[in-house]
Formats: sequence, C-alpha cells, structure tokens
Amino acid sequence: MRDAMVLKAQRFVNSIYGSRTGTTVQETGVADWPTLYALTRALQYELGITAFSDNFGPTTLNTLTATYPKLDADTVPSPDFCRIIQSGLYCKGYDGGDLDGTYGTRVQDAVTRLKSDMGVEQAYPGPVLTPKVFKALLTMDAYVPGAPGTGQVRAVQQWLNGRYVNRQDFFVIACDGIVTRDTAKALLFGVQYELGMADGTANGNFGPGTQSGLKAHPVTHGDTGVFVQLFSAGMVLGRRPAALTDTFDSALAAAVRAFQTFAALPATGEGDFATFASLLASFGDQSRPAKACDTATRITPARAAALKAAGIAYVGRYLTNPSATSLPEKAIQPGELDTFAQQGLRCFPIYQTVNSDASDFDYVAGRTAGYAAVNAARDHGFRRGTRIFFAVDFDAVDAEITANVLPHFKGVNEAMADSGHPYEIGIYGSRAVCARVGAAGYSTASFVADMSSGFEGNAGHPLPEDWAYDQFVVRTLGSGDGQVEIDADIASGRDTGQGAFDRPRPAVPDVAFDARQVPALRADLSRYMRSIGRPDTGGIGGDARLYTNAQAVAAIQEQDGLITELSTTYSMRKALIQTAVYWALRDYDLADQAADQQVADHHLTGSGTVKDSHTGVGEISAADAIQAWNHCIGWGFATGDHRDPAKDADLWAVWQRLNKDDAFSVRTAALIHLWGTRGRPGGQLPPGDRVTTPRSMRLDLVEFEITELLRRYRAWDPDVDSQTHQSLAVYQIFEKYNSIFRNA
Repeated sequence: MRDAMVLKAQRFVNSIYGSRTGTTVQETGVADWPTLYALTRALQYELGITAFSDNFGPTTLNTLTATYPKLDADTVPSPDFCRIIQSGLYCKGYDGGDLDGTYGTRVQDAVTRLKSDMGVEQAYPGPVLTPKVFKALLTMDAYVPGAPGTGQVRAVQQWLNGRYVNRQDFFVIACDGIVTRDTAKALLFGVQYELGMADGTANGNFGPGTQSGLKAHPVTHGDTGVFVQLFSAGMVLGRRPAALTDTFDSALAAAVRAFQTFAALPATGEGDFATFASLLASFGDQSRPAKACDTATRITPARAAALKAAGIAYVGRYLTNPSATSLPEKAIQPGELDTFAQQGLRCFPIYQTVNSDASDFDYVAGRTAGYAAVNAARDHGFRRGTRIFFAVDFDAVDAEITANVLPHFKGVNEAMADSGHPYEIGIYGSRAVCARVGAAGYSTASFVADMSSGFEGNAGHPLPEDWAYDQFVVRTLGSGDGQVEIDADIASGRDTGQGAFDRPRPAVPDVAFDARQVPALRADLSRYMRSIGRPDTGGIGGDARLYTNAQAVAAIQEQDGLITELSTTYSMRKALIQTAVYWALRDYDLADQAADQQVADHHLTGSGTVKDSHTGVGEISAADAIQAWNHCIGWGFATGDHRDPAKDADLWAVWQRLNKDDAFSVRTAALIHLWGTRGRPGGQLPPGDRVTTPRSMRLDLVEFEITELLRRYRAWDPDVDSQTHQSLAVYQIFEKYNSIFRNA
C-alpha cells in the first residue's frame, strides 16, 4: 500500500544522494529492497565510504561502530544523516518524525519501540540507535507479528536477539513469528555460544565441533537452564506444540515424545543428541541406523547381502537413466528386481531425468514425465499401486515452486490419470517442495532430500507430515563384490516399496498396432493436445491447422505396416516415426499450404522464387530428404541414386513424392532419424545445453537421445526447442501402446 512518508523518504534519498551514490529508486510510496539499498549507500556516503554497495557489510558496520557507536540527539552528525534514520523507520512502519532531520521525541520513541520489538531493549536500553540495530533497520525484516507467524516463534526470535546480539557474528534477526533460514541459523549460533565457542569460531553451521559439544549436554525431564531453553526453542522452530521455557516439564516431555515418534527416533521423551540434532539440522544425527537407502548402483546378490547386514530393507532405484554414458548402473538393470525378490529386499522406484533447475519443470514436462515413468515402471515389472517418487533435485525457492514445480506435478497427475492411475505419485525434494506439492494434492508421500542441509527449502522448514523416506547421509557398505555406496534414508513406514514384481518387458522389436486400440490412442492424444492449447480442430494464433487429431491418427495407422517394417529394419522405435508424422500433421496450417502452392507454381509456371518447402505427412523439405537419402545410401541403410539438392529438377522430383506419396514421406522420416544419429544438426542449442549426439539407432535409446532425435528432425523450425519439448509427451503416448503390443 502506498505510504506518503515512504514516498517522501524515496524522494529524499533520490534528491540528496542519487547523484552522489549513482543510485535512484522508483518513487512508489512502497518500502522495498531498492529503497533500503539506496539508504544503505546514502549511509556509506555519510561515513566516507567510496566503494558503494547494496550490502550493509563488515566495512559499513565497522566504520559506523568506530565513528558513531551510539546515535542519539547529541551525536547524530547532520540533518541528512538523521533523515536516513527517519527514512529507515518509515520503511519499517515506525513513526520517524516529519523527516525534518531532527532526532526528536518521535524518533526516540520509535527507536525505543523498534528495539523492544526486536527483543534487544535490555542489551541496548534507551532511545540510542546502535550499529547492529541500524544494520537491521535497513533490511526488509519485520519485527512485528506477520502472517503466518506465531507468537511462540516470535518469542524465540526475540529471546535469541536479546541474549546474543552483542556477540561478534550474531546479527538481529526478524521477529515476525515466521521461521526462516536466518532464524534456524541464529539458534545454531546460540548453541555454539553456550557450548563455549569463541567469536570467530562460532559460525552457525552444525559441524563436528558443535555435534561433539552437544552430545555432552542432553536435557531431560526436570532439568533447567539455558540448554533447556535452546532445546525448547528448537521444538518451537520445528513447529511442535511447545513453548520457550527454561524448565523441562512434563508438557515438554510429552511434546518431545510425539516428535520422536513422528521422526522415527526412539520415543524416550528426552532431549538426547539425536533429537536435538533433528531439530537443529535437516540431516539430524548422521550416525543413526537406516532401514532404507537409495543408490545409482546395481543391486547384486553380494550387495543385497551387505545391505541386509546393515539393516536395510527398502532400496530406492531409478526407473531410467537419462545419460547413455555416465552412471551406467543408475537405472534398474535387467534381472535386478529378481535379486530383490530372491533376497527379500523391497524396491521403491524413482523417476529422475535432469531435474536440477527450474527450467526443467513445467506442465508439459510433467505430462511427459508421468507417461515416461508409467512406461518404464511397466517395463521393469512394477505392479499396480507402487508409488513412484518423481525427483525435484534442486533448491527450488517459493516462487519457482509456484511457477514451475506445481504445474509440473499437475502434469504428472494428469498423465497418471490418462494411464488409468496404475501407480501412486510420490515427490523427492526439499522439505518446502515436498510440503507444497503434497498440500496441492499432487503427491501422496514425500522422499525428503534432508542431506542437503544448505537448501533454502530445508533450513527452517519442518519435516513434511507425509514423509516416507528421509535421506540424511552417504555411506559405503560391504566390501569386495558386495561394496556399494548408498544414500542412507530413514523410513517412516508410510511407503514400503515392492518385494514382488511382474515379468519385465524386454526391449524387443515393435509389432503391428492393434486397430482395436486406435480409439484409446486417439483419446489420449486428444486430451494431451488440448491440455497444451492445441484442440482437435481450430487453430493457434489465427492460423487454422488443417488436420484434426483423428485425421492425424488415421494417417499414421494407414502406414502402420510400413512403420513396423522400418522399425524392424533399422532397430528404431515406431514411436520416433509416429511422433514425427503426428506432430507434422497437427502442425500443418494454411501458411504451410500456401508455401506448398508457391513451390508448385515455381516449378510448374516459373512464377515465384520459393523452390522448396516442408511438405507431405512428415513435413519434410526436398533438400532435407535428398540429404537424408544420400547419407543413408552411403551408409548402406537405403538403396537408390544420389541426388543434388542444388538442382531444381532433383528438388522438384523429390518434393512431389513427399507431397503426394505418404509412404515415401514416412520412409524418409525414418531416414532423417538415422541421419540424426550420424550428426544431422539440431536446432540452435542454448548455451551449456546438456544434450549430445545420440548413439547409433537402437531399441534402448535413453530419454535425452530421443529428445535430440526429435529436435534434429525439426531442425528447420524456428521454435524447435518448444516444439520438441511438447512432442515428447506424444512420443510417450505412442510408446505406451507400442510397448503393450510388443510384450503381449
């Protein structure tokens, strides 16, 4: 909401310091970080600091401390200096006077109230503004209750501020009742200070020194003192039903016992190290025994024996491996699930491609992931009702969860629904990611990446209520042939994986499409295309598409015998050809039709300059077709005469066949895919693109190789990346039906 005094503060900092510091702000009347950064630079100017920075860092703080350790009516050096203070107060919601440059009664009252709200009024009594309070003033932190904060959390925040603000590396934290990374780190500082760590040694990290010291300070029923306060503060920040107290009474013991039961800790009701550790760091006590693990290594009988000897019952394994070269055993290997069944282990499946950046997540990618995971789970033999954990393997902040992760999981859910709900959906990720995806109704259990304690989504967040597995440390188990590296996981019992499996579906050649399934295929494709804004009829952007969903499926089905033959001949999945043709037909519009007419006019009447266009059921240009055939003839994949794409006669002859002969177009589509495995360039790749040239054509291409082949097929398209991204789900839909028939 627009505030007149904040607006006045913005005009002040712009007019007085804009030219001096090189920083101006928008005069909106709304307090924001740019305004506070500008005030910070204004303060630096007044302190004689010439290297301006948005950060109120050590140089600013030390200079302020050395020059003005206490600011009040007698020591504030100038009216403009005072106006910086007044502006900061108004941005915080306090009465800063009339911005008149006077440290008068209203400013003194505001500073006194500010320190009371912070909890530092005893450490810094009176109306004096001290350097650390000044530093806190020029932040967006709030010191009054805020939604969804609680009074219990605010009491902890104020207590931490009041007790530790005079320590060297402790700075005033927000007192809004909302747990954040800063709140959690402040509690760790408190623990380290009470353990006797010196300034400069205490760092707010739950490292070996802190853990060793804490083991010597358990708390239990009847204890009193500061360690009880720290422990109860941890319970409060962990969102347990407790309050800050210096006495370990029966109420606290009951709350502790409930927390221990929830977190799969021994339910002693005491504040032992393991319990305290779980409250202070997401990974908790890393010496705990684990009943579950996940690994990128094949489980052999020898490794299974090592896992069982260590008490492991549940093992997470990956459904697919996106790479053809790295971590060769990441995906479940042929015959591996037989080992699970024979050795009495249970497997919970994980689906992960890259999933390491927000850009990897959106609705379309979620639809693709859902279809792909179902296909892979069926290939391995996972039975109906198994829960698949879909990975979000990066530290997604709240805005990214909203914009990327939630739409992604909406897509996963809709793909699972299209598939008849064969599997449950789980989520792997930070505590924040798991909690929000679960709250949206998109997952039924969480596999929590608690080993990544530095994640913003873990620090200050409680363990999700629906947690199934809690990943907390890397371990190496066994020796010799039985040695295996694992991520150790605590198991809650909410998910137990699978111990018996259906017969796996091997990577055998594709067979003819059962025409009785055409209506179901058509319905699946229709639902997906509508979900991405491509209805069965009509157009996008005013360009009417000329082929309906039904017509595209019918055209592909008419060529099923040829597509099956090409698949067998070239060890190529039918879905590669089907997807290329389906997408080309559904994308063909009036502009493409006009381009085709211009080509015909050029060669027949000599009018116009358009010699070639992407035409026919595969939307292939004559030049591309000629190059694909020439390459494949040279490699022995096809027979015929070499043609020259620079000759009009050759272009026209091939173009006509593409335009009128559907079988020729379909065969050429297959040859373009073969050309793609031999280096046919794709679209314009973004910097740092992770996709490399696929291996030679085979039935077990991994997901990134499929992606690259579909991208290279449409190398001519200016929207190649977007088109490829959307067509991947189409591939998985075709693969859903092809896999059923070939393994019938």
